[in-house]
Amino acid sequence: MNEEQLSRIQAIAEAALLAAGKPLSLEQLRELFAEEERPSRQAMEHAMVRLEAACEGRGFELKQVASGYRLQVREEFAPWVARLFEEKPQRYSRALLETLALIAYRQPITRGEIEEIRGVTVSSNIIRTLLEREWVRVVGHRDVPGRPAMYATTRQFLDYFNLTSLDQLPPLSDIRDLEEIGREIEQNMQGEIELDTPEATSSDPTLH
Repeated sequence: MNEEQLSRIQAIAEAALLAAGKPLSLEQLRELFAEEERPSRQAMEHAMVRLEAACEGRGFELKQVASGYRLQVREEFAPWVARLFEEKPQRYSRALLETLALIAYRQPITRGEIEEIRGVTVSSNIIRTLLEREWVRVVGHRDVPGRPAMYATTRQFLDYFNLTSLDQLPPLSDIRDLEEIGREIEQNMQGEIELDTPEATSSDPTLH
């Protein structure tokens, strides 16, 4: 494949990622092309490496997450870009962030097990919010009386926090407590701005 062909593939991928407003996998990007002109997987990967290099020194970057690739504002510029939007990012309570952290590190885990570790009742609003955000999902039921639901994180959770896999979470031994995990999660929330229309945030008060 010559330079002109690679440049065209790169440009098409860039345009698609700008328009999509969500991550696109390598296969989704390849399927943009008619069958007779579809690049090989290797050529598509080469084009993405070129696109990543082309973003160097610019205000946005090509980021690979669990669902594929996306273009997003570089984290260091997020405080300025955020001023474009009148609505402030929704802030989440310590309880919600601790619950999410426990699910991420101890999955699959039941609500009762979360309550046992935290020492307090987990609000139904917290579980509902995590399910509605599609950061967690029910992956089964514990084989004990009552068959409580077991929760685990989703691909959307990984995408939102700029992760390709759970292996990229900080080692639990490096984090002192759940509150510190919560702060880490909240910082990642505030830094993540994609190159598309910002998602409307809920007007509900902060959950406890």
